[in-house]
Amino acid sequence: MTKLKITETVLRDAHQSLFATRMNTEEMLPVIELLDKVGYHSLEMWGGATFDSSLRFLNEDPWERLRKLKSRVKNTKFQMLLRGQNILGYKHYADDVVTEFVKKSIGNGIDIIRIFDALNDVRNLETALRVTNKEGGHAQCAISYTISPVHNIPYYVKTAKKMESMGANSICIKDMSGILTPYVAYELVRELKKAVKVPIQIHTHYTSGMASMTYLKAIEAGVDVIDTAISPLAMGTSQPPTEPLVAALQGTEYDTGLDLKVLSEVADYFKPIRDKYLKEGILDPKVLGVDANTLIYQVPGGMLSNLISQLKLQNKEDKYEEVLAEVPKVREELGFPPLVTPMSQMVGTQALFNVLTGERYKMVPKEIKDYVKGLYGQPAVPIDEKIIEKIVGKDSIITCRPADLIEPQLEKLKNEMKEYLEQDEDVLSYALFPQVAMSYFKTRWAEKYKIESTLYNEEEKTHPI
Repeated sequence: MTKLKITETVLRDAHQSLFATRMNTEEMLPVIELLDKVGYHSLEMWGGATFDSSLRFLNEDPWERLRKLKSRVKNTKFQMLLRGQNILGYKHYADDVVTEFVKKSIGNGIDIIRIFDALNDVRNLETALRVTNKEGGHAQCAISYTISPVHNIPYYVKTAKKMESMGANSICIKDMSGILTPYVAYELVRELKKAVKVPIQIHTHYTSGMASMTYLKAIEAGVDVIDTAISPLAMGTSQPPTEPLVAALQGTEYDTGLDLKVLSEVADYFKPIRDKYLKEGILDPKVLGVDANTLIYQVPGGMLSNLISQLKLQNKEDKYEEVLAEVPKVREELGFPPLVTPMSQMVGTQALFNVLTGERYKMVPKEIKDYVKGLYGQPAVPIDEKIIEKIVGKDSIITCRPADLIEPQLEKLKNEMKEYLEQDEDVLSYALFPQVAMSYFKTRWAEKYKIESTLYNEEEKTHPI
């Protein structure tokens, strides 16, 4: 039997889950060669929220991070998370933007692209999947795991078969909320291994306290790869810790072959980084514990913290339990969407509005209206007709692949920001986060020419030189 493989998440999902993706490139560079020596299956180090956070909070070019880290790695594959037709943003983009983004990601050093859709609508994976394969990357399709009357093992097996037939090189069970229980994991992995020929990977979070147990049962069922985080950045809303799982499997048929001494060196490097973010208050000790609410409401850890911050802004923290109880009601009425980005934010905000306004669906965000109109894809369960009418009235509902309605965008976007274009990748940063990227471009331009960015003339849209 082949050894169990491990994907290390410390450079992406671990710090995204624990301290809002604030680890910068300079903190990653000193340890990257040591990580390369461990023998991991892959390093998940890009995608998800890293792109937005780099530009918005760290004043970094995410493309440059990818290139810098890749230049020092010889043995280990680089992996990223891509939200299908949403890329790394929160809406659907045209096929030409998705195509170019995947090309540039692989061209700059990404080997494995984990592609998921918040609704498990496989039509939203088509373009990214096709281009990843064409460019010589490994296309991994991810199933967004959730629980509902229709989200059961036969549903997931059927979805996995579709993904394999579309060209997926592997399939990941993506349990963003940490709600996959050990014995269900065993059965799900076992059935997937019977149904498809490609490798199966599993990703979960420690939020509910079950994750390591879930992994052990998945391993016994034959899973090929698991996602873990080195111990200083593990557990809580992050992934299970790497070292205990490696130790637990030593001497068994599932032995990973990884060296605990090398892993200990890696852990020693990340301890002061964790302590720094803890001291600065960016890492909240609350996210390090077990939260039973995730089992009751299926709410991911990041969504919980987001709801708390929104309620604090409104001085309505006393409404927290009421909002939490409203989340599953909204989710059911909207067709049981999995609570993963962007659906988690959308459902959470709608639940918040329902409670704070005192009238359900009195205030509805544009994103929810677009979702009800079919602009995000098709949910597993049709949305109730009464809810549709309440939210969008008599507006027409689309049933085609949403991106079929989006005209090519790349050339238009390039023209909008051409005066700041220093590399081909810049137009993609601008496509995903126009305002944030433009602010970064202005700062970069000002630093390059050693002038104050405030000298930029907004009205004339010209540079002062």
